[in-house]
Amino acid sequence: MSRIGKKPVPLPAGVSAAISERTLEVKGPKGLLSMALVDDISYDIEPGEIRVNPANETKRARAFWGMQRTLVSNLVVGVSDGFTKVLEITGVGYRASVQGKILKLQLGYSHDVEYPIPEGITVKTPDQTTVEISGSDRQQVGQVAAEIRRWRKPEPYKGKGIKYRGEFIFRKEGKKK
Repeated sequence: MSRIGKKPVPLPAGVSAAISERTLEVKGPKGLLSMALVDDISYDIEPGEIRVNPANETKRARAFWGMQRTLVSNLVVGVSDGFTKVLEITGVGYRASVQGKILKLQLGYSHDVEYPIPEGITVKTPDQTTVEISGSDRQQVGQVAAEIRRWRKPEPYKGKGIKYRGEFIFRKEGKKK
């Protein structure tokens, strides 16, 4: 039995869900999200909640059960609240700024790194060393954050680079004389 899969996904006020042709569409104040449904899982839309159950007793159905429930939950949270990832930039002269639909990063290279912001994603820079990425699709928000972080991952000796807020960087001791 899946502990996660057994729990119904609550639908907050202002959020509606519908199934059409093996696609689940969830509509809310932050937009419309959809996902393809798996044949081994049954989806029941009831007033105020969505229930996810295995359609049969195969190993594949049990394996997909909890993950499909989590994906449905991500759709509901995305259209109601949205998702946010915060990146922190550490290093002398390292900074970020948003200019229109382009994120400009100065990361110690001989040139500025320009990252085009994809549709459906909002990027804010409250200060020069913080980048806030938000949107309704959890996968897309995480992908954008990972692509930005990839330009200068945090290094273990001085801690310079781009890290997620709350991420622990294991620090190493340098050479000794």
